[in-house]
Amino acid sequence: MLKRLFPYMKTYQRYLVLACFCVIAETIFELIIPILMADIIDVGVANADKEYIIMKGAQMIVCALLALVLGVLYARYAATAGQGFGAELRKDEFKKVQNFSFANTDHFSTSSLITRLTSDVTILQTAVSNGVRPLVRSPVMLLTALVLTFTINAKLAVVFMIAIPILGVGLFIIVRKVGPLYRLMQSSIDKVNTIVQENLNAIRVVKSYVRGTYEEEKFADVNESLRVASLKAFSTSVWNMPLFQIVMYATIVCIVWFGGNMIFIGDMKVGELTGFLSYVMQILNSLMMISAVFLMITRSIASCERIIEVLDEKPDINDHDAKEVMVEEGSIDFDHVYFKYKASAEEYVLSDITLHIPKGSTVGILGGTGSAKTTLVQLIPRLYDVSEGEVRIDGRNVKEYSIEHLRDAVGMVLQKNTLFSGTIRENLLWGDEHASDEDIEWACHIAAVDEFIGNFPKGYDTDLGQGGVNVSGGQKQRLCIARALLKKPRVLIFDDSTSAVDTATEASIREGLASLKDTTKIIIAQRVSSLQHADQIVILDDGKIHAIGTHEELLKNDPIYQDIYTSQQEGAGL
Repeated sequence: MLKRLFPYMKTYQRYLVLACFCVIAETIFELIIPILMADIIDVGVANADKEYIIMKGAQMIVCALLALVLGVLYARYAATAGQGFGAELRKDEFKKVQNFSFANTDHFSTSSLITRLTSDVTILQTAVSNGVRPLVRSPVMLLTALVLTFTINAKLAVVFMIAIPILGVGLFIIVRKVGPLYRLMQSSIDKVNTIVQENLNAIRVVKSYVRGTYEEEKFADVNESLRVASLKAFSTSVWNMPLFQIVMYATIVCIVWFGGNMIFIGDMKVGELTGFLSYVMQILNSLMMISAVFLMITRSIASCERIIEVLDEKPDINDHDAKEVMVEEGSIDFDHVYFKYKASAEEYVLSDITLHIPKGSTVGILGGTGSAKTTLVQLIPRLYDVSEGEVRIDGRNVKEYSIEHLRDAVGMVLQKNTLFSGTIRENLLWGDEHASDEDIEWACHIAAVDEFIGNFPKGYDTDLGQGGVNVSGGQKQRLCIARALLKKPRVLIFDDSTSAVDTATEASIREGLASLKDTTKIIIAQRVSSLQHADQIVILDDGKIHAIGTHEELLKNDPIYQDIYTSQQEGAGL
């Protein structure tokens, strides 16, 4: 599983190699110190040779200083490798998310994607930064120390043949139990992020309905679930330490007992036992570090699986059938189109839609809530793909255009208007990053932005705040319309995007749009007055086309349109 992510380390591979080299060299110098200490006791102290003791002591100091320097270098190289690995992984994961269709995004919750891009990646990069040292150092120290203990006294080293299997079995049981718990813990973090995101996005609604206490209770539930999941995971993994301490102390007691008896019968020297015990501590510390690495890897695997789920998600919408063609005119045809969000769904959201929209015309779409008006227009720029039938622009299936060009040729003002942190100008330039001041003023004039832009002291350089909190709903809609106009698209779609403006402003916008003779305009609206000047009006009912005609034709012949028109006229008269 972890092998799948190795390519993201390629750019920083040399830092990882240098970190491993530093760990190996540091370990070797640390392993030399007990040998020098044994020589000091058995040779220097036994023979009262002061010069020998000073010489060996100096060598120990040099080894310790070199180990210190190598440890510092390791920390630097490992941090560079770990942070670089995390950055590359996040970048590729975010790029993959950008290529998702709406259907792909619906497969993951927004909060889960955020956790997979942040928390899960952080766990992996921490595993690299902090795990290289024990992962490389422990096996080297373990094998070297084992060889040296057998060299010093093979009979006494047999104790390890009992201790190591006990530790191995205990570690296997702990790792097997804790793996699923780590994944459950990450899923619990997803749920916490979901509640926090919903609450912050809807904070005005929460406050206006005085539902703060209710939201706190919801958060308390998911927060408690996270606490319980984390407690289970960490309370299981924490058994690793007591197990190793029990085995370690039992091993030391056995070695001291048997080693002391060997000293009494002359089979072992005091200095050899001292050096042996030093290696024992290093062996046991190595085993403890190896167990910690296994636990870290177990948690990393849980995060790795979640990240790979995102990376392996195949975008439903792709450029496989794309050709070197461009949208030239903007005529649109729906040819017996059927659509449902999931292939397993029993009913279609749209059924047998056949519709021709001439280039440069204005088409209105009207229908009740749930009649799939938004879904219909989202098929044009391939935010979703049809289940059956074809959507064509200029006589070509939309799948024959590259996604980038198609969506650049289709300007869409969504039902939910979204602005980003930054200035008004920066938000408008999303439509065309190379737009001149004249282009911006032209688009803002048509969208009636020029009616309020002068109220801001900094004009187009006014900061909008996060999500455009510094402008009203109607102002936000007009800015989004201006942004779409700057694209100068061949097809322009308005999804109920003037609902927050007054009728006079809407009439001004409609008059400005009428000047775009070469642009095909599709307008979804709830008000008949917004559509009565359209070249044709499409009435949708339950995902099907109920009627098509001009305002006059529908008012004369269609009962649904007559009911809508009459109710709105009566409402206007109240």
